[in-house]
Amino acid sequence: MQDEEKNEAAASATGEAQPPAADGTTATAEAPKNPNMKWYIIHSYSGFERKVKESLESRVAAFGLQEKIGKVLIPTESVTEVRGGKKYTSERMFYPGYVLVEMDMDDHVWHVVKSTPRVTGFVGTGQQPTPLSDEEVQHIVYKVADSREKPKLKVKFEKQESVRITEGPFASFTGIVDEVNEDRETLKVMVTIFGRSTPVELEFNQVEKVA
Repeated sequence: MQDEEKNEAAASATGEAQPPAADGTTATAEAPKNPNMKWYIIHSYSGFERKVKESLESRVAAFGLQEKIGKVLIPTESVTEVRGGKKYTSERMFYPGYVLVEMDMDDHVWHVVKSTPRVTGFVGTGQQPTPLSDEEVQHIVYKVADSREKPKLKVKFEKQESVRITEGPFASFTGIVDEVNEDRETLKVMVTIFGRSTPVELEFNQVEKVA
């Protein structure tokens, strides 16, 4: 099987014509995207997710599997930390040890992916890989896109904590945290305005902790 894969890779790399399919037709270089592709999750050694992505993309090119294997995605989110008054944004993995692959699954595709270095297997029941449902695709794949547009702020706020407002009409005011909404990343801060305590709703990135 390894010799067969090497021959396929060599043929693809040298640009030799591929043999005709069983029905006598030959594959075209630019075929329409395969509508049968579904998203699958593969398990990799933790810490080697990016290596697996690179290796898999190289194998797709070597074996000419662009119509059988589509996107390879590492679910990550952008996280912003505030250190010394400055914001630093970095990428953090949602699911360490897992890589998403868009595939039209068959035995050959299964073997090519499964034999990729540092891949330990597919997520599924028994020996059969299970594709993600439409709902799971929405939750995982599109969550990645959303997080890059609006990075999460990696900071924890607590009730009764003192904060300073850094943006908006109340910039430079200080107040006391009254409510924390982790999901929406918002705070209700009690700010003293004209001698009266007034609640102001702010996003996490509009305040900073008072040392």
